[in-house]
Amino acid sequence: MTNRAGLRAGLALGGLIFCLGFIAPLLVTADPYAIHPAYALQPPSLMFPLGTDELGRNELWLILSGSFATLSVALPAAALAFVTGAAYGLAAGLAPTWLDHMLMRLLDAMLALPSLIVLLFFASLVPLNNISLVVLLGLISWPALARLVRNEALAQRGRDFVLAAEQSGASRFYIARVHLLRVMAPVLVVNGTFMVGDAIFSLSALSFLGLGVQPPQVSWGSLLQSALNIIALDPWWLILPPGLLVFASLLAASLTGQGLLARWGNVR
Repeated sequence: MTNRAGLRAGLALGGLIFCLGFIAPLLVTADPYAIHPAYALQPPSLMFPLGTDELGRNELWLILSGSFATLSVALPAAALAFVTGAAYGLAAGLAPTWLDHMLMRLLDAMLALPSLIVLLFFASLVPLNNISLVVLLGLISWPALARLVRNEALAQRGRDFVLAAEQSGASRFYIARVHLLRVMAPVLVVNGTFMVGDAIFSLSALSFLGLGVQPPQVSWGSLLQSALNIIALDPWWLILPPGLLVFASLLAASLTGQGLLARWGNVR
């Protein structure tokens, strides 16, 4: 697959998942959490295209509801991590040397901690709801981007257009906003794409462990966890759809990011 074809495939797959999460649920008129015990654990059929779960709930409606819950948390979390990482990196890259070193030592300490372990630790302490999950995921995922942006800012500080702006009396905030962000746009867009996939994966992992989206809401991770609780009954129709959606989201982010990376050249 060429880079251009990969980019198109990533954008198409990402658009499909976006529609599945935010447009398709609007078309659902039935209650996705309605229980029908008489139809419990029915495989896919004309009546239930994706089958039913152990409570007789329509798996298709649950998937659509779970898609909305997953994306409505993961996308804002990725945006928060993106803004935090970019702001921290720019602040460090444009700061005096002593402050840059101090900020980088703090960042090194954060990067040394396993992110999933830290995520599980704080998720077990805070009251879990969609807002707290957005904040938690967003404030855990930004350090890698911050280091990248800081290195790019240092590389650009000696460029003529930055030196000219400094000599003309421009503030560092103005330099960052007008000059550096424009130059670093490819780096930011590519890495922001990857951060969306990371946020979806992290939220799915948390939900799988019972620390993500809370009942009565469902998410892709919680649907997987519920299906694996009854794995002895071989409910393959309950495992494949949420698992494939998580995989498809990661694939869409990867294809889009790699396609943009190739399009803009050697972006790091």
